[in-house]
Amino acid sequence: MTGGSSYVITLPKNWVESLHIKKNDPLGVLIQPDGTLMVTRNINGDQIQRVKEITVDQQTEPDFFLRLLIGTYIAGYSTIKITTKDRIPGQIRVKLREFSSMVIGPECVEETDQSILLKDLLNPLEMPFENSLKRMFVIVKGMHHDAIEALLKDDPALAEDVMDRDNDVDRLFWLIARQTNMIMQNIHLSRKMNTTIVRMLPHFQVGRIMERVGDHGVRIAHNTRKISSSDVGPDISTHIQKASDAAIQAFEKSVEAFFTHDLKKANRMIESIHQLEENYNLINSEILSLPATVAVPIRNITDSIRRTGEYSADIAENVINYEMMIEDT
Repeated sequence: MTGGSSYVITLPKNWVESLHIKKNDPLGVLIQPDGTLMVTRNINGDQIQRVKEITVDQQTEPDFFLRLLIGTYIAGYSTIKITTKDRIPGQIRVKLREFSSMVIGPECVEETDQSILLKDLLNPLEMPFENSLKRMFVIVKGMHHDAIEALLKDDPALAEDVMDRDNDVDRLFWLIARQTNMIMQNIHLSRKMNTTIVRMLPHFQVGRIMERVGDHGVRIAHNTRKISSSDVGPDISTHIQKASDAAIQAFEKSVEAFFTHDLKKANRMIESIHQLEENYNLINSEILSLPATVAVPIRNITDSIRRTGEYSADIAENVINYEMMIEDT
């Protein structure tokens, strides 16, 4: 303490020198939710520009390269630079175009024979977590509904469309994962997005569950193309429709409970999930008399419907856990 009302903080010498801080340079002091203080040079809260360089050659496996790009994007890098000693292989350029269509934000801003520069042009503040989650919910629910309709109405084109929509779900989830990592690396960004790490993580977890529900919608659509409604028969079709409606309703209720912070609704949803088992068991017993080429796809469809209901219970559990975490924050 100096004087009667001023306090002094002594900063570690190694930290000061590593950041090249000089005399009279301004520093910011931020109070964290747990009461600790964070000292930062970034007093304006500017977004941290992170650059990742990926070196490729003629032996680089294209699919592995694509996975590296996706991982780099999710990690929160604002700029990705692809370089090579000779000339960028054609298959690498194909995967770069594929990557650009799969994600939200990165665009090619510079290109030569030996290098390509991708830069994220999306402002994270323009895509709040809840907006992305709500859009994911609408897409995933529609995928599940249409996949069952494709089965009952013998519509392979609709089944194909369901599988295509999975790309939209992946794009949104990867964006949420990216923003999650960016916030964990930059406390200023969380303040600008009016959130905290504690509030953000449940959104990431629910987004992950929605992405998996979408995968099961694709699995249903894939299996519908192996059979026709005449193979299934009217009785089993009715049971599948009933089971599907119940699973979608559970999914809707759990997501609604998440967005409305309704603990009681979430608990009721968890308590009711066991009631869905009767439909699944009925379907699985009735398919025993069918040929294996029909029974196996129906069983796969039933399992995916079941997983949708179980994932709905997982979302409801996240609601309760989430509300308990933020109660004191």
